[in-house]
Amino acid sequence: MKIAIAGTGYVGLVTGSCFAEMGTDVTCIDVNSQKIENLKNGIIPIFEPGLDEIVGRNTKAGRLHFGTSISDCINDIEILFIAVGTPPQEDGSADLQYVLDVAKTIGQNLEKYILVVTKSTVPVGTAQKVQQVIEEQLKIRNKNVDFDIASNPEFLKEGDAVNDFLKPDRIVVGINSERAKKLMTKLYNPFMINKFRIIFMDIASAEMTKYAANSMLATRISFMNDIANLCDLLGANVNMVRQGIGTDLRIGNKFLYSGCGYGGSCFPKDIKALIQTANDNGYNMQILNAVEAVNEEQKKIVFKKLEKHFKGNLAGKTIAVWGLAFKPQTDDVREAPAVQTIKMLIDAKCKVNVYDFAAMQEVKHIFGDKISYSENMMDAVTDADALLLITEWKEFRLPNWEQIKSQMKTPVIIDGRNIYNREHLTEMGFLYYGIGQ
Repeated sequence: MKIAIAGTGYVGLVTGSCFAEMGTDVTCIDVNSQKIENLKNGIIPIFEPGLDEIVGRNTKAGRLHFGTSISDCINDIEILFIAVGTPPQEDGSADLQYVLDVAKTIGQNLEKYILVVTKSTVPVGTAQKVQQVIEEQLKIRNKNVDFDIASNPEFLKEGDAVNDFLKPDRIVVGINSERAKKLMTKLYNPFMINKFRIIFMDIASAEMTKYAANSMLATRISFMNDIANLCDLLGANVNMVRQGIGTDLRIGNKFLYSGCGYGGSCFPKDIKALIQTANDNGYNMQILNAVEAVNEEQKKIVFKKLEKHFKGNLAGKTIAVWGLAFKPQTDDVREAPAVQTIKMLIDAKCKVNVYDFAAMQEVKHIFGDKISYSENMMDAVTDADALLLITEWKEFRLPNWEQIKSQMKTPVIIDGRNIYNREHLTEMGFLYYGIGQ
């Protein structure tokens, strides 16, 4: 089976390489010729565990190809996935220009039946727009070519995307024809040998499912952060509360961890887009507006605790920051709480030393020489007045506390992810602040 993926960003590259891993002949296409050249030479544009190996293996096997032109392959494939970016516009709505550009190119070059699948996260009604653009271009060419449209939203976790794709808990597919259903079943069959987990539905419902899923997860995070902030005021421990409610089978224990807010490329963008979609249709998403407001405020919580400890006297203080990516196992700093925290530290005239396993270069693009970049986690805490834990990388979980205490100017720790034992660190002489403890 031959397919193509338009877009070699996070979703497109993972999708293409994983399909190739299952034996499909895949061509990944991108207008960025330098990126394509790099991929041909084994240079991966993103940090994602396992992705470089799977790309290299399938490129070598001749199942994974890279190119810059849809027209070169469109009439040799059965399915074309659209996996280009949909960045937020000023009003929060998803920018569909790249999706519709691909649709236009399809219509300008299509000669035989093809199934066009939107993989990008797009608002309800986008597949219909894609269909209209293709039909318009075919009409201009005076061509009568059959094609189908489908929606196949991704549910990949950054940091575990390859595993998520190869072992999905479910696959959501929106279709409007039996032919499209058969093609998508054939494509995903290798993933379904042990259990058939494809959920077929109408296209609009599939488009909505992606937004609804991310919105629910974000809502749980913001809810627990709200509870954590109240716990701080009342003297309760949010970790105990989490255990107490997480064992309720109606609630479950996933996404109940409090901290300094969520970030990344999905939750913030998708929630803004869904809110704007509702606004465009005369409806106010009251819960999601609250979720977003809580999260924006939560990103300031670590700085506020630091400011309170030093009674507002932060100028000239040296602050160590561990963790820059929005979550572990990625170099993605989009909407990352660490970025917000660093901006506030700079405004407060602090000296900032940062360290992250993967995201240092990305942060350097934002702050340049306004902050210092440490070679390792221990260098970052040298002469520090406080240590801020923002991203819970594994290497931060059990450090040498005796060495850290000896290197710091004052042993203050603000744990933005509640990964440390308060009693243990207090006994060692640290001043410890968690979230909701």
